[in-house]
Amino acid sequence: MSRSVLLQLARDSIQEVFQAEKTIDRNTLRKEHPLLNEKIKVTLNILIDKELKGSYSVQNEDASLLSNIIVAAKKAAFEDKTKGILTTSEYLHSEIELILDTPDGKISEIDPAILSRNFAGSLDKASNGIAMVQS
Repeated sequence: MSRSVLLQLARDSIQEVFQAEKTIDRNTLRKEHPLLNEKIKVTLNILIDKELKGSYSVQNEDASLLSNIIVAAKKAAFEDKTKGILTTSEYLHSEIELILDTPDGKISEIDPAILSRNFAGSLDKASNGIAMVQS
């Protein structure tokens, strides 16, 4: 199952901070996905085991969807003062919920955790179902 461009952008935004370098090619994304140029407000929630770890809403009506997703992802992960800074381990186990506030109403999309804990104590890679046993 492939991840949507919007959710991939949110994940890439968080990874940019972990990697301490700019990796998102904003110009290419704008050209390939014109929707990213639209002025759309967003809310981004980071959930671990269904509990809120970080959240941020961008209400800037003058910024593009591209900019709003990047800002919301980074602020939810690293600047939510009520929940603390997201660690790499938490990131790998987190779901990301992106809510777009469009003129036609709110649209919500959730990206599952990269790694998820199952009840048997092993880790499953969510994207392709490969099991990795904890030692």
